Amino acid sequence: MKISLDITDQVAHIHFDDGKKNSFTREGLKDLTAAFEEAEAGAQAIVLSGRPGSFCAGFDLATMMGDDMDAIRELALGGGGLALRMYQCGKPLVAACTGHAFTIGCFWLLASDTRIGEDGRFKFSMIETQVGMSFTPWSFTLFEARLSKRHYTAAVVQSKVYDPRGAVDAGFLDEVVNEGESTVKALEIAAALAQLPASAYAANKLSTRKEGIEVMKRDLGL
Repeated sequence: MKISLDITDQVAHIHFDDGKKNSFTREGLKDLTAAFEEAEAGAQAIVLSGRPGSFCAGFDLATMMGDDMDAIRELALGGGGLALRMYQCGKPLVAACTGHAFTIGCFWLLASDTRIGEDGRFKFSMIETQVGMSFTPWSFTLFEARLSKRHYTAAVVQSKVYDPRGAVDAGFLDEVVNEGESTVKALEIAAALAQLPASAYAANKLSTRKEGIEVMKRDLGL
């Protein structure tokens, strides 16, 4: 996984690209977390973007389907820990969803303040039920905070697959732009949000999320 960080005019842009489907290994996840920590420390707003055609396809399948339970646990807790860090980040966080998003990719969208997707033949889905997995308690903080009540059962329980415009209606995205334009739009939004009073933005954002953040911390052991 190649991860780059650029900070220009107080806006940090974190871009991740594995040259394939953007599936995260433990090493890639550690690198992304380190980049996010650096962005938090050095910028007033943050943009996340994936590779063309795929924002994030989830965790590395070989790890998740393997027999190394410690590796599986480390990957799952690392992804959840980053989702928590995103959700409790006091600075504006904008996701440029450049294509497909599955499982942890959808969680990172739910944890972001503003989510810009692209029009195209892209899919969004929480596939856990489909593959026989149960959600851990921290997951429901993000589901309940961001998903539409009309889509809650379909998205969480029934592993429904959404297209980009359906993902807006369900609550995974806020807006859809033309294919290839999400990153530019996200950077524009982040630059505008960076001009808001930082202390007030952080205080109001975290006040609305306080209880959910505590639930996530307890469940993740953080």
